[in-house]
Amino acid sequence: MKIAIINGPNLNLLGKREPEIYGSLSFEQYLEELKAQFPGVEFTYFQSNVEGEIVNCLQQVGFSYDGILLNAASYTHTSIAIRDAIAAINTKVVEIHISNIYAREEFRHTSFTGAKAVGVITGLGLKGYALGVQYFLQRS
Repeated sequence: MKIAIINGPNLNLLGKREPEIYGSLSFEQYLEELKAQFPGVEFTYFQSNVEGEIVNCLQQVGFSYDGILLNAASYTHTSIAIRDAIAAINTKVVEIHISNIYAREEFRHTSFTGAKAVGVITGLGLKGYALGVQYFLQRS
C-alpha cells in the first residue's frame, strides 16, 4: 500500500512552533514512528509552504497511490485550488489537522478542502495521521 502524506504551510516548523498546540516532535521524527507502526505501508512525504506546489503534488500522486493524508494547514480555509485538485484526482484524501480547528478562531471553522475529502480528522494531535493510515488499511 502506498500512502502520500502532504503537509502545508508552517508544518515544517513542527517541534519548534507553538509546542503547546502542536507538540515537540518534528514531523520527520513522527514519520519514523509512523513507518515503524505500519511497516507494510510505503510512505512518501511532501511539505510545502506554497499552494501551487501542493496542487502539483496532489496531481502527481492522485492517480497512482492508495491514499493521501493531507494537512493543508491554513490553506484548508482559503484554497479553492487545493479543493479542486482533490476533486480532480482518483485517490481518496483524508484531511488531517493536529489541532481542533473548531476550538480555534472562527475563520478556521470553514474547510474548503474537507468538503472534497473522504473524511476529516481534527484535534487528535499527530495521532490523527495514524488514524488516517488505519482508515486506508481497513478500506483496502
